[in-house]
Amino acid sequence: MGNKQVKQHFENAQKTGVLKISQMRLNEFPSALKSFPNVLKTLDLSENRFTELPDEIGKFTILKHLCVSGNRLHSLNDNIGTLVKLETLNASNNLIDRIPVQLNHCLNLKQVILGNNQITDFPVMFCGLKHLDLLDLSRNKITIIPDCVSSLQVTELNVNQNQISDISDSISRCPKLKTLRIEENCLQANESLSNILKDSKICNISADGNLFSSKEFVELAGYEMYMERYTAARKKIC
Repeated sequence: MGNKQVKQHFENAQKTGVLKISQMRLNEFPSALKSFPNVLKTLDLSENRFTELPDEIGKFTILKHLCVSGNRLHSLNDNIGTLVKLETLNASNNLIDRIPVQLNHCLNLKQVILGNNQITDFPVMFCGLKHLDLLDLSRNKITIIPDCVSSLQVTELNVNQNQISDISDSISRCPKLKTLRIEENCLQANESLSNILKDSKICNISADGNLFSSKEFVELAGYEMYMERYTAARKKIC
């Protein structure tokens, strides 16, 4: 993209609060963005070649939507935690193996998409965020869903295609969780899974591709209670 076109993007962004500079093969944060006024509400840096985000990302304190998907990031800058008005964060399709604990300051987050990265530990900093509705951690390397997940406020949790062999049945205490996607992991049809079927509010579980058959899943204690919730939810949709 030519310099004239880039300049036009930045001029428009000062008026609209929306800046999209995706698919430009950038490997460095644009210098103009480092000195850009704090007017942005949407920033799309997707499909470039960034390996890191600079500290200056934290100055955009009125930002609501940040998309950095499809880059080469290994982590997210700690300064993202200063973006207290942030509602959506999409950092999928990177190489991220570390999520900064400072993200627990982003109390207005509604959607976090971190699919297809290198995350090994469940990001507990998202637990307790009252407005978080969707957490997508699919296609990572998570092995355990810990007990503290009980304070997660999401309605949908996607951990498909990880390496999860242990899921705490405390997930059944998640107050709003309706959809749980746990496909293609290393889970067994055990008591924890049975307790989740019995005691949770979850009405949509996707569990194919684990270490149990469909027959074993159906035969788990609590499956009938889960199906009652599933049927009731379908009727509401219809």
